[in-house]
Amino acid sequence: MRDPLAEPSDLIRSVSRALRVLESVGRAPKGLTVKQIARRCELTVATTYHLVRTLAYEGYVIRREDGTYIVGLEVADRYRELVTAFRGPPAVGETLRRAALDTGYSHYLGRFVGGQVALTAVAEGHRSPYLEDLVPGFDEGAHATALGKSLLATLTTDQRYRYLREYGMRPFTTATLTTTETFEADLAAGDRRGMQLEMGQFRQGVACAAVLVAPDKDMERRVVLACALPASEMMTSARVVRAKLLTVARSVADGIASDN
Repeated sequence: MRDPLAEPSDLIRSVSRALRVLESVGRAPKGLTVKQIARRCELTVATTYHLVRTLAYEGYVIRREDGTYIVGLEVADRYRELVTAFRGPPAVGETLRRAALDTGYSHYLGRFVGGQVALTAVAEGHRSPYLEDLVPGFDEGAHATALGKSLLATLTTDQRYRYLREYGMRPFTTATLTTTETFEADLAAGDRRGMQLEMGQFRQGVACAAVLVAPDKDMERRVVLACALPASEMMTSARVVRAKLLTVARSVADGIASDN
């Protein structure tokens, strides 16, 4: 939801409307007619028609034979570019893939993007439960994932409080921490452990562990590494997981440094 109070004085409304049209089409995999798009975006049919024609010309939407519009391939191209930019240099991606292959566990990178915790790279492992939500760009549930906890632990207490107040503490499972008091105690335990951890807080039966890769005064340059595995395995292998994560984190840090 956009904040009306944050609207810039030099907002280009045609661009804003085109993006609203693209978002509406993207949320309707079966396609939308121009009239349906206009209704959802609260625009006139004439304005919507011109916007859709422009987006179709640029390849961001596609008109099907039945007259409905779906998302175009240019959107996929922009997403691939975003994933590449988020992941960083090729050495970092190769390190993640090798770690996922060696351990069988899915590995993830995360950082602050626009002040919000976001997942920026993924390498799937065959032994990890498949988590369809965890793709590059995922920016929810920082309080319920080890990756999010590891990044939030780099903030001051006041900064964390403001973050959690703004984004909330949605209960993904019955184990999700939903108060700042329990969350702060959990982070403190993670600091003592040398690894942030969650057990079934984001998805029942799944555990996740995370360590800091790159500390930095600039919060947007802080990077964390996480891995996901069955909760039953985490209960018996936490020390091994931590040791392997730290080894991979050093390789990721080297890859990031080589690109600077």
